[in-house]
Amino acid sequence: QVQLVESGGGSVQPGGSLRVSCAASGMIFRFYPMAWYRQAPGKQREVVAEITAGGNTDYADSVKGRFTISRDNAKDTVDLQRNSWKPENTAVYYCYAPLQESWGQGPQVTVSS
Repeated sequence: QVQLVESGGGSVQPGGSLRVSCAASGMIFRFYPMAWYRQAPGKQREVVAEITAGGNTDYADSVKGRFTISRDNAKDTVDLQRNSWKPENTAVYYCYAPLQESWGQGPQVTVSS
């Protein structure tokens, strides 16, 4: 059974840096694409970034140049990094394994001074 366990959420000040991480188990991680989604209050869940098994990345148009998705196939982890967070980035950030249709629990990231 696939399990995705996120860490690194919490509060960050505007302009600060924060990385959320996702550790996968129950799957041969290095073979599969991964993604990060987010859901802001009152809005639908939306994709933020995707990364293929080989490390190719793709980003939602609204976040290009602002978020960085990366993976470590030796540790079975996928990270989402942003520098210079803004209040409108406040959301629950979900790790997703698309081919397994598995979601992480979604850590809250709150951007506030």
